Amino acid sequence: MAVLVIEDEQGITDFLRRGLEAAGFSVVTAADGPHGLRTAQLEHIELVVLDLMLPGLAGEDLLARLRTMRPALPVIVLTAKDSVYDRVANLEAGADDYVVKPFNFNELLARIRARLRPLGQPSPVLLSGAGISLDVRTRLAQVGDRQVALSSREFGLLQVLLRHPGQVLATAQLREQVWGPDFDNASNVVEAYIRHLRRKLGAARIETVRGVGYRLVEP
Repeated sequence: MAVLVIEDEQGITDFLRRGLEAAGFSVVTAADGPHGLRTAQLEHIELVVLDLMLPGLAGEDLLARLRTMRPALPVIVLTAKDSVYDRVANLEAGADDYVVKPFNFNELLARIRARLRPLGQPSPVLLSGAGISLDVRTRLAQVGDRQVALSSREFGLLQVLLRHPGQVLATAQLREQVWGPDFDNASNVVEAYIRHLRRKLGAARIETVRGVGYRLVEP
């Protein structure tokens, strides 16, 4: 599935590309309004992530034109504009969803998947791997016959690991996906939360790949 990201901040574009490609999407990008509008008309584009403050053509105007050209194309606005007025105005203009920066990537990913899910197809509520089951509704993990409560960040970190079974995920990738692209790159927060998860789930289930990152393994 092809997602078009229309965003003029290169750092955010690169962050979204990495995260969406890791989630299995094909990503196309545009850095200004006119290019974004032209690209959004291509038939293979299935969803647009749209910034509002764009050079050449404002996101609001792009959205209005796109609704005439491709009325059924899902559009998720991703912007720093956080007023109720902006939210209401863009939703009434045809945006399918509205996400404010700074944002959590996993939340944005869930919104993208929800918009692309065929009608009537339920969202998966259980993730499993390495002897762990995770209920994404209750945020409870099950290890054998033991139920484990998780904090918000622990849940986010475990969810990313479970969605990439057997794959080594770089520390920087985990930090970006759980804490966001603007989080302090020098922080050891990922290592700290890996320790928390190991204490709760069993140390043998999360393998350290030295110099690279972490992956879930069967204990």
